[in-house]
Amino acid sequence: MKTYLLAALMTFALTGSALANQCPTLMQKIDAAMASTTVDEATKAKVMDLYNKGKTEHEAGDHAASERDLGEAMKLLGI
Repeated sequence: MKTYLLAALMTFALTGSALANQCPTLMQKIDAAMASTTVDEATKAKVMDLYNKGKTEHEAGDHAASERDLGEAMKLLGI
């Protein structure tokens, strides 16, 4: 029983670290899409607002909020 509990705790600890690294990947995808996007200027501005907000949240350690905002930016870009 103790072994299972320890394994579960280790899994959760390692998963949190892995998810924190997703924010930079999302930012890279947005950067690449912005280089070739055909969306209008208003949409580009909204994407950049969400991007900057997500980056700030990532740097503050709020990865859930960062992923949410970066994901919204990606939806606006169609990725």
